[in-house]
Amino acid sequence: MAGYLTTHVLDTARGCPAAGVRIEVWRTSPAEENERRLVKVVYSNEDGRTDGPVLEDTEFGVGVYELVFGVGAYFAAQNLALPSYPFLSDVPIRFGVADPDAHYHVPLLISPWAYSTYRGS
Repeated sequence: MAGYLTTHVLDTARGCPAAGVRIEVWRTSPAEENERRLVKVVYSNEDGRTDGPVLEDTEFGVGVYELVFGVGAYFAAQNLALPSYPFLSDVPIRFGVADPDAHYHVPLLISPWAYSTYRGS
């Protein structure tokens, strides 16, 4: 079975899944980590997940990837009392994939003031 990438966005401030978060998927160049290529854009659904794997099959392999979560736009749409310049706007998570046959799950827990992530299962 080929490996794949999934994600999940949870709004810890409101205690619910974060629906409608824009997620950019980037792959960096093996030769130069500052060179990146946009692979695709997906959105989180009502469960805070994407409708399918973010990457799978030939899209997914050994390398360095970056997920960029548009949390600033998400929180702005929640009609929260936020400053005109929000503390968090885009949250990038750069991670390496060493095993192309494994499932990599990269969840994001967010609030307007903080975020955390880990390699899930």
